Amino acid sequence: MEKVNGDLVYRNAKGQVESVRYDMVKAMLLSEFLKEHRKVQEQEATIAQLKKDLENVLARLEEQDSKIQQVSNRIDLSETTQQVVSD
Repeated sequence: MEKVNGDLVYRNAKGQVESVRYDMVKAMLLSEFLKEHRKVQEQEATIAQLKKDLENVLARLEEQDSKIQQVSNRIDLSETTQQVVSD
C-alpha cells in the first residue's frame, strides 16, 4: 500500500508503516472506479456511433451495388440489342 500511495498508511515514530488507513483507501478506490466508469461510458458511446456510421456505410454500399447492377444490365441489354440489329 505504501508503494501505491504513502498517504494511505500510518507510520510510527520511527517512520515505519504500522497500519493502513482504510478510510482513505475506500475514497481512493471509489475515485478510481468513477474514473473507469466514465471511461467505459465514453467508449460505449464511441462504439455506438461507430456502429451507426458502419450501418450508414453499408447502406450506401448496397445502394451503389444496386446502381452498378442496373448500369450493367443496361449495358448487357444494349449489347444484345446491337447484335440483333446487326444480324
